[in-house]
Amino acid sequence: MTETPDILFNGPHDAALTLVLAHGAGALMDSPFMDAFAEGVAAGGFRVARFEFPYMAQRRDTGKKRPPDRAPVLEATWHRVIAHLGSPANTVIGGKSMGGRIASMVADEAGVAGLVCLGYPFHPPGKPERTRTAHLEKLKTPALIVQGERDTLGNRADVAGYTLASSIEMMWLPDGDHSFKPRKASGYTEPENWNCGIKRILAFMAALSGA
Repeated sequence: MTETPDILFNGPHDAALTLVLAHGAGALMDSPFMDAFAEGVAAGGFRVARFEFPYMAQRRDTGKKRPPDRAPVLEATWHRVIAHLGSPANTVIGGKSMGGRIASMVADEAGVAGLVCLGYPFHPPGKPERTRTAHLEKLKTPALIVQGERDTLGNRADVAGYTLASSIEMMWLPDGDHSFKPRKASGYTEPENWNCGIKRILAFMAALSGA
């Protein structure tokens, strides 16, 4: 599959920067999580673009769940979307979990302005020894990783032991899980954590744009 995926836009067309978000392994590009972050960032004055990898687009068409495409297909899809938008220097890429991870693997090569990962999968669930951090040790693209403190794919204690490039900023959402949902007893709420994440993304984007 070589065609450019359908792209869903939010926010002003003439914004200084466009944030491109890819979905996680199991949910569509218009899941409640993706809607909240896309609409929140768009409301802050930036354009947001969303797309689906081939396997997810097929799921939308057929209703049948499929496993994610292999990494070369996912990376090639990212490159096609970036090329289609036409201006890597005015583009920030990222996304939820797997979508953000694949974005982080192409960011330097693509020459984009920045990277935003929402719940980075630092390791598979229950397998902290299988880290996915080698490329993050030398990442040159300015990056923001928004992470829940108790994310089972990389919690605060896990990440404290990793070597990450100085280009990467971590933002921790209190008591958040992989989708930033805190436990009720924590005193925090999921909407509060989502809003905190959106505000930090807006500040990151503003700094990149020189605003």
